[in-house]
Amino acid sequence: MTYNWHKLRKVVHLLCFLIFVALPFFNVVRFDLPRQRFYFAGQELWINEFGIVFFALMFLMFLVVVSSVFYGRVYCGYLCPQMIFSEASMAIESRLRRLVVKKFIHWKPKRRELLVRTLFYGALAAASVGLAFIFMAYFVPPRDLARSLLSLDIRTAAGIAGASVTLLTFLDFSLLRLRFCTTVCPYGYLQGMLGDGHTLLVDYRDARHDCIECKKCVRICPMGIDIRQSPFQIECVHCGECIDACQEILARLGKPGLIHYAWGEKGELVGQASGMAWYQRIGIRDAKRVVVLLVLAFYASGLCVALAMRRTVLVRIAQEHETLYKVDAAGRIVNQFRYNVANRGSRPAAVAFSIGDLAGAALALQPNPVSVAPGAVLQGEFEISEPPARRSDMVSHFTIYATTTPERQTESFSMTFIAPVEEK
Repeated sequence: MTYNWHKLRKVVHLLCFLIFVALPFFNVVRFDLPRQRFYFAGQELWINEFGIVFFALMFLMFLVVVSSVFYGRVYCGYLCPQMIFSEASMAIESRLRRLVVKKFIHWKPKRRELLVRTLFYGALAAASVGLAFIFMAYFVPPRDLARSLLSLDIRTAAGIAGASVTLLTFLDFSLLRLRFCTTVCPYGYLQGMLGDGHTLLVDYRDARHDCIECKKCVRICPMGIDIRQSPFQIECVHCGECIDACQEILARLGKPGLIHYAWGEKGELVGQASGMAWYQRIGIRDAKRVVVLLVLAFYASGLCVALAMRRTVLVRIAQEHETLYKVDAAGRIVNQFRYNVANRGSRPAAVAFSIGDLAGAALALQPNPVSVAPGAVLQGEFEISEPPARRSDMVSHFTIYATTTPERQTESFSMTFIAPVEEK
């Protein structure tokens, strides 16, 4: 079976770009540093919600591990933003050069090159502003960024960070590009440690010596390597461009291509897996892969459970211990309590407090219920009083109920009421 890997890569690149643009605006994955919030799957998480943040980060980390164990550096060739935008910048520069040569064929080469550089750098500068804006939107609310951009702000932290990212983006995609993959990026070295004999790779196989030395696989390679030398070269990003090039040339001679995606250097070729089970076709070929999938499923399950158990409105109640109790003018015994209400949702909420299991007790709190705006944290105090009575125990156990609206959830807190005991 013959695939057009180049066309598939470009479709995947387009989808990745659209996802990259959409994620921060729909709060799928985003850090809001000024407000100390973490958005995941549409949920607004507070930084102190360690359990959910932990499971989310561990799930994403093991997702990278699973990708490396199963599919090697396919992430680099198909999903990596550096690869996507580097190839896009090179394609734009190449098209501008062809257009200028076609339209201004009578100009001197140096003059044409100057026009190409001017047009390319202008387009890249505009693209760098857009990419920097989207990248910064993962850490700063887009509305705040838009105001900083429209006012050309380079004084606040967001404005300085945005200008710095814009400059780095421009320099990256004008000068560094794919050299980043072989000089700075650690993922290639990490994948080399995680891969094994069953990891997907691009492999050259020529048992019958059908290679005609056209070297189109070398010319088409974006990393400038010769895949025939080894499938384990650190520069190889498994993009599959050499596969298409070899198939195109040898198809003219009525022969199959010599470069393929394969499950390991000596494993089966992708697309030639007759007689194999479905799980082997997708890469589940040994116990190691089952284990890493189970670990990924564990963190995914933990994340789902943590999100399901999460309360939008967090209520905490504590007793004031500086003064055990006091007696008011009417002779009632008074205990003081503190409350902390955090609205971690996107809608206004209210919390109504009530007491139970304490006969004759009254709760003094104004207003009750307490209204909490989205993202707000309120703190306050209230008093619970009990009429004077003879008692043999200093401590009485009772319950405070906190009912949240509009969720209609009631949470109970076991508390103690302290009062003087009858002297003998």
